[in-house]
Amino acid sequence: MQVLKFGGSSVAHSDAIKRICSLLEKKPKGRYAIVVSALENITDQLIQCGKLASERKNIYKNILEEIEIRHLNIIRELFPITYQSHLITWIKKNINDLENLCDGIFQVEELSKRSLDKIMSFGELSSSFLIAEKLKQFGLDTICKDSRDLIITDSQFGCAQVDFITSNHHIIQFFREKTSEYIVLPGFIGSTLENETTTLGRGGSDYTASILASSISASLLEIWTDVSGMMTANPKIVNQAFPIKEISYEEAMELSHFGAKVIYPPTIHPAMKKHIPIQIKNTFSPIDPGTLIYINKNTNISQPVTGISGIQNMALLTLEGSGMVGIPGYSKRLFEALSREKINVIFITQSSSEHSITTGIHETDIIKAKTVINSEFSQEIHQRRLDPLRIEKNLCIIAVVGDKMKNLHGTSGKMFSALGRNSINVRAIAQGSTEKNISAVIRKTDFKKALNTLHEAFFESPPKQINLFICGVGKVGSKLMEQIDQQQNYLLEELKLQVRVIGLANSKKMYFNDHGINLSDWEENINQKGIHMNIYFFMEKVWKFNLRNSLFVDNTASKEMAMTYEKFLKNGIGVITCNKIACSSDYDHYKRLKTLSRHFKAPFLFETNVGASLPVISTLNDLINSGDKINKIEAVLSGSLNFIFNHFVGKKYFLEVVKEAQLKGYTEPDPRIDLSGLDVMRKILILARECGCPLELSDIHQKSFLPETCLNSSSIEDLYQKLHQYRDYFFKIRNEAEKYKKRLRFIARYENGIASVGLESVKQIHPFFQLEGKDNMVLYNTYRYAEQPLIIKGAGAGAEVTASGVFSDIIKATK
Repeated sequence: MQVLKFGGSSVAHSDAIKRICSLLEKKPKGRYAIVVSALENITDQLIQCGKLASERKNIYKNILEEIEIRHLNIIRELFPITYQSHLITWIKKNINDLENLCDGIFQVEELSKRSLDKIMSFGELSSSFLIAEKLKQFGLDTICKDSRDLIITDSQFGCAQVDFITSNHHIIQFFREKTSEYIVLPGFIGSTLENETTTLGRGGSDYTASILASSISASLLEIWTDVSGMMTANPKIVNQAFPIKEISYEEAMELSHFGAKVIYPPTIHPAMKKHIPIQIKNTFSPIDPGTLIYINKNTNISQPVTGISGIQNMALLTLEGSGMVGIPGYSKRLFEALSREKINVIFITQSSSEHSITTGIHETDIIKAKTVINSEFSQEIHQRRLDPLRIEKNLCIIAVVGDKMKNLHGTSGKMFSALGRNSINVRAIAQGSTEKNISAVIRKTDFKKALNTLHEAFFESPPKQINLFICGVGKVGSKLMEQIDQQQNYLLEELKLQVRVIGLANSKKMYFNDHGINLSDWEENINQKGIHMNIYFFMEKVWKFNLRNSLFVDNTASKEMAMTYEKFLKNGIGVITCNKIACSSDYDHYKRLKTLSRHFKAPFLFETNVGASLPVISTLNDLINSGDKINKIEAVLSGSLNFIFNHFVGKKYFLEVVKEAQLKGYTEPDPRIDLSGLDVMRKILILARECGCPLELSDIHQKSFLPETCLNSSSIEDLYQKLHQYRDYFFKIRNEAEKYKKRLRFIARYENGIASVGLESVKQIHPFFQLEGKDNMVLYNTYRYAEQPLIIKGAGAGAEVTASGVFSDIIKATK
């Protein structure tokens, strides 16, 4: 014989009842005990009726009328008119009984747990009655049996304890006497020996089914619900969660204890005792395999973790003091005190020095726990042998569960390294001796992030999800968005990366979408749906999202933006930037950013600070990390200046070429930065610092080619006017170089701790002579490359190549 349980949204309306009956018709011949639970919102309405009655508000009758109408509508839709009369009579009689009960509550102005249990039983009774009648109409051999006649409990109303000896006797006797093919029973309810209605607490309908299955030694217990089995994690929080095909009793209990609501621990015990398999199925998708819970789970040693779960709204209580060391009895007194107040302990850990005991409880029990513990240990606290109870709130607990974790090394290391990489601080840890569960207490605000992080670490084969927050969507930023959009399929298929842009900002507006911004219409969204840009509010939004694998991308030239990197890194969010201001600011700030990156394991990548997309910094780091010594660096580091001097030929004015470079996007937004040499100074400073030299910007020797008045121009327009005035001066510089068949190059040098920049004339034999267009070139003269320098050459300016460099850093950061 098999036991089937239907409930929740399965009996939401007449269509659901039809679906249940259809499923039952397809079952092979045999006997079935069918346990039915009430529709959840009907139960909620019944509870509300009782509360309203106790508060002297004579409007509970409106709710009863609504419940009656709903049942009558179901009857009229499910049954032919000739079949409806006795059903309607039955429903109305029960509604009248309910009304009389509520009237009594109204008179005494008190809602007891006993009365509430009786009120709530109506939902189960009516649901099972209607399903049994529908099965009869289909011609199936069916009877409906009141579970209160079979399941006997104590008088702890609201969550009664089952008397298994008496209940088993009643159940076995009933099923021996009744031979009907289908026996429909209401779940969730029982009765005392005095015939008072009781309820079995949370998950009580599943519990009813398990009690019946155990008593009659059923071959299988099927629980039909609205999900396709137990999931690897809560699917409302982890989108990638999937059903677990097979799971052991112990694993199922661990997951359910830590918040997996598909099944509750009491349901598992009776079935486990008789080794009865439990199959969880989806009423709305019956072809799905669901989850099979049984003793001989086929385990895969390569996948030690079965599921991840957690409990929110938790608090930690820590009792500590030197008076505990070596003295027996403290733990016993602590847990007895909590037990007296019926406070459930979720989590326990104790220091090996016996100096402290930490327990986790629900936040709702904090006041009771504090009162009873301080009272229990008042003498020790007064004598200062113990410290006053320490309470930490706004916490949650996450648990990784699996039978095979014990036999595979590195599971806990994998768990905590994944949390650490995403800056999720672990407050306390507990692991049972069986090693089937590793639990960690973390901040409540990190709950969603932690579940997704651990699910990705243990269950998800690539793709790995990367979440970007991008500031600056001008020339470089817009090209970056275009490149990400173009490469999404490649990244997904070849690199197994799912890159999502969650936040965008320009100087005026910012726009966010937690599901990922559509890159085909991002401009329209930021313009029409964006809100006023504020860098501090932008950061708050990033903290609030608290997404795993988050990166902040700065495509601006803003000093204010550059000064935010420290906060991002401290929150474990990597920084990718083409903004040179942070790395060329004071040396202590530069070193602090590098230190924070290492400490919080958050990447800080700025390859595009020097040479746009050229691998200038990464090559330098590879040389140093492999033990090479940098003797000298010579470099043309300004693509814009190289473009200007390469195109300053013939009758072209210097001003004309500068405007052309700006129009093509080769210069900074303010070309004075390029022409003054400041941009190149920043770049050689960054290279010197990457070599380990603690230089400041003021230490760099500069030989400017601009007249003093041009350097001191008050605006871009003022600069252009002065460049026009000095046109003959620039012609003279160019003609002097051409006279000796040389070319003008703005060169940066670093050697023996000294850095300099300036305009020079180079001969034909020099590598810089042949530089074309906006190309950059870097010569690394090192211990290994002493005779011929290592040369890096290529386009060093332009929005597209800079964006590709930023994009490359994003991909590096994912590794």
